Amino acid sequence: MNYAKRLSIFCVGMLCVSFLTIERSRAAEVTVKRDDQGHFALLRDGEPYFIRGAGGSDHLPELVKCGGNSIRTWGIETLDKRIDNKPLLDYCEELGISVSVGIWIQHERHGFDYSDPKQVADQREKVREAVRRYKDHPAILMWGLGNEMEGPESESGAIRIWKELNHLAEIIKSEDPNHPVMTVIAGASALKIKGIMDHYPNIDVLGVNSYGAAASVAGDVKAAGWNKPFALTEFGPSGHWEVPQTSWGAAIEPSSRAKAASYFVTQSILTEDAGDICIGSYCFLWGQKQEKTSTWYGMFLPSGEKLPQVDAMCRAWTGEWPENRCPKVSQIDSDLTEATFGPGELVTSRVQATDPDDDPLVYTWYVQAETTERSVGGDRESVPPLFPNCLVRARDGEAVIRTPDQPGNYRLFVIVRDGQGNASADNVCFRVANN
Repeated sequence: MNYAKRLSIFCVGMLCVSFLTIERSRAAEVTVKRDDQGHFALLRDGEPYFIRGAGGSDHLPELVKCGGNSIRTWGIETLDKRIDNKPLLDYCEELGISVSVGIWIQHERHGFDYSDPKQVADQREKVREAVRRYKDHPAILMWGLGNEMEGPESESGAIRIWKELNHLAEIIKSEDPNHPVMTVIAGASALKIKGIMDHYPNIDVLGVNSYGAAASVAGDVKAAGWNKPFALTEFGPSGHWEVPQTSWGAAIEPSSRAKAASYFVTQSILTEDAGDICIGSYCFLWGQKQEKTSTWYGMFLPSGEKLPQVDAMCRAWTGEWPENRCPKVSQIDSDLTEATFGPGELVTSRVQATDPDDDPLVYTWYVQAETTERSVGGDRESVPPLFPNCLVRARDGEAVIRTPDQPGNYRLFVIVRDGQGNASADNVCFRVANN
């Protein structure tokens, strides 16, 4: 083969490689469309895209396996995370997962002053820099501009925040016309939604975080007069502010089975009843965190096992249960439940559990102090201390517990594992007091 011919083939090959590289790395164009019937849809490169998402950036292969297609983050710093030595966005692209990229907007309850020109200008510049840095990545679905920054009690007083968000959204759109802007609020309050409609016209998608009332959010959003698409951006079990309490004020955590049912019912109702306005959802939390307890909101244990909530989302997304399911805890029988004991008393507790796949079960019991922190809006909490000496003996689904020596409020946890990467986690509240 002569030199000219070899050079020609080489150049054609390099052009093909360059074209494929450009195609692979091109940012997806994401738009919001309303059809002739008034139904909203998210289009990704012209194709309808319904969000089957989760909040968090862990256990992503499991998300894909369960039928999920998107994740939501809260702060731009999360994109610096590396998984398998790859940046998060690259890792998500390989898995076929889109990302609603959270840009954290400061909260007044954390000390931010929206009347301070310097603070406002600095935040605007940070938003601009974040968008410029990441806007061309193909994994990006949309920008999540802020999360509950209006505050849990703020309604009409949030006008200055809506106006500033409108300015920030304008900055984003000037830098990146290819991705919608979503802002997330806590609950579908009619006053909040009216404030956004009146003062924040640059918003493309309304995100709503809701727990106990999640199944009715679509109706609430419509009733408030919202005329753009919305996404349910956090949902899960009833929140710790929504459940019954013990006589000493400890929130009673829903059982593992009740949590799984909440996830499934919410997703099912949302899909069936809100197809005209809802573009998808993000369940919370595809990972683990300490918030009121170490098991309330996380869909995985710190040790990595998935919990029944994951199975429920798999069924809701795909119509099928996962190959191997989590153990089912039907009941904890314990005199400790919502009771008061003296220090050092012995109490026997039992858990009734079965495994759908007949895997042998392993039981872990532990006593943990009730948190004394009163965090708001998901703020970081420290993990309360454990009391390993309280476990006298345990065999199968039965444990003998010695109550702690110090008066206080506690929880008895039982973790049931099947050895296949699945578990259930339940707890009961009890109190120790001097006679």
